[in-house]
This record gives sequence, structure tokens and C-alpha cells, in this order.
Amino acid sequence: MSNAAYVHDQRPLRIYWEITRACDLACRHCRATAVPDADPDELDHHEALQLIADLGCFGSPLPHLVFTGGDPLKRRDLFELIAAARHTGFRVSVAPSATPLLTPDALVALQEAGIDAISLSLDGSTGARHDAIRGIEHTFDHTLAAAAVAARIGLPFQINTVVSGDTADDLSAIHDLVRTIGAARWSLFFLVTVGRGRLLQPLSAERAEAVLRWAAALAADHRAGNPIVTTTEAPQMRRVSLQRQNELGVHRHGQHATHAAGIRDGNGVMFISHTGNICPSGFLEVPVGNVRHERVVDVYRDSQLFRELREPARFDGRCGECEYHWVCGGSRARAYAETGNPLAEDPLCPYVPSRAPINAQG
Repeated sequence: MSNAAYVHDQRPLRIYWEITRACDLACRHCRATAVPDADPDELDHHEALQLIADLGCFGSPLPHLVFTGGDPLKRRDLFELIAAARHTGFRVSVAPSATPLLTPDALVALQEAGIDAISLSLDGSTGARHDAIRGIEHTFDHTLAAAAVAARIGLPFQINTVVSGDTADDLSAIHDLVRTIGAARWSLFFLVTVGRGRLLQPLSAERAEAVLRWAAALAADHRAGNPIVTTTEAPQMRRVSLQRQNELGVHRHGQHATHAAGIRDGNGVMFISHTGNICPSGFLEVPVGNVRHERVVDVYRDSQLFRELREPARFDGRCGECEYHWVCGGSRARAYAETGNPLAEDPLCPYVPSRAPINAQG
């Protein structure tokens, strides 16, 4: 498989649009440092509709559009925006917050609006653990109640869990809970110390590696009822999975060796802020344009930072030297958060490159 297969230079696969930063939670790890009231400078209804039309210029196949926040339910025109996006041809998912706004009626309305899925967050296997991270009592109960309704009405849902020193010891119990409530997917969000995330304890690189090896084994278990296991801001999961396959003598001819190989901040992923800033991802919130002044398609395809993020062979340190850099490439957001350089090596990865090329097909 050529390296070109890992370069997403014409369109992202996923666009995360922070439609508002308003949210009634106070989560200790919030990337957006959300507050209860909307920013008066957030894109208004007309600007939001224009953005959806502009995003349609990426052409077929259109990216998957994820409405995030803050809490999307705090935006009064949410369902109008979903309708406009669906009419344009986008698949749409929504990431609501577990507050009293997330009622059974709201979940039914989201399903009837034609969205693909919702995502919910569980950062603890008990109410005490989860609510301590979320900063508001009873969010654990709200999350489980929402998951139960989603399962009952057939609305697929993903569970997101932040991975940090505060949560690592609880991950096995959280996985058991995620499986029990019927989540289709479990995404492990490895901590990037941005926003309020600076309040949580980071993992050491060695501990993160151990968690990834455990997660890779879970991801390879395809028995009925098990959620798909993925990571966010830990693309080295792909290296770990490949190494595990090699150790077990597993070969996957004719397929990508790992889930989402090559996708990372700025390569297959784009983020648009509540005020229209265009960034490589929500965790690498470095504006390279604004939808009020530039064409989104042109910024994604041609801006210098996006182009650099699609060339992992030019990354600094071990990430640039690594034989897995096309498949992985490290977290560009974590590199930036730790060093101020989005092309630096990912400090969460302990791997020492062998500089020997790998067979991308396993």
C-alpha cells in the first residue's frame, strides 16, 4: 500500500463543528472551557447555514459532520442546522451534554431528525468517580438514563472516556459498564492538557503504552455485544495493534492494518470553532482561517499548517523517524500543548524507532 493511501488532502473524513460553547456542566477536563451562556460572537443562524453550504463544496464523498460543543442542545436552532446538513447530504452525529436538557423527548427528536448517532461521556464506573470529573452531581445518572433511552429507541451511541492519571485505574470497570449499557463504540480520549484539562493528572508514557496494549486486545475481541474500541489523540494505538498482530502471527491482506490508519489532527480531521475559526482539531485549536472570511475547502487543502500535518516524514524527533509514522504520526495536539510545536514528537509515546519499513497490510 502506498503512502498516498494515508494522506487525506482533498477532504477530511470528519468535521467537528463546535456550534456553541454554552454548557451547563463544569467538567474538569473540558477542552472548550465551556460556560453556561453563549458567546455573543458565535456564528449566528444565517452564518451557520452558509457554513453548511460551504462545507458541501468538499464534494462526494462528503465528510461526516459532528455537532459538538459546549452542549449542542443549548443552541436553539440545532434541529434546523441538522435538517440543513442532512438536506445537503451530510451524515450527522451530535455530542450532547448529560444535563436535564437531554430528555427522552430530545433523544427521540434527534433520532427523528435523521442523525447517525450521539456520543455520551463516562469518566468513571460509579457516580462518585464520574461526577467528580464532571463537576456537577448526577451527571452519571443523566448519562445512564440517556443511554437507556437511546438503546430502547434504537439510536446508536458512543461512549467517550478521558484517559488520565485520574481514570486509568477505573478503565476496566468502565469498559464493563459500557458493554452492559449497549454502546456501539467506546472511544478513549487520551488527555491533552488544554483548556480545563490542565487540572487532571497526565499519564506517563509507559503507563499509556500499557493502557494501549490492553485496549488493543479489547479492540481485537469482536464477540457479539462488545463495543468497537478506538482512541482519540492516541494514534499510536495503531502501532501497538500492528505489533500485537505480528506477535500473534495475524495478517490482514488487502485491508488497512488498523482502524483509521493515518487519520490525525489536520489529516482527515478538521475542527470549526463556535466563532468560525478553522483548526486542525479541537485539541489542536490553532486557527489558520475563519469561515467568515475564507473558504473552508481552500483552508483545509492549501493552508501551510494543514499541509505540514499531512507530511509525517517531516515531523521532528522520533515521530519523523518512526517506521510507523504514516500509520500513526503521533498526537499533533499533545506535541503542541507540550512544546508549542505541532510537528514535534508526541511525548506520550515511549517507542524507539527501528527505522525499518513496515508492511502496511499487516
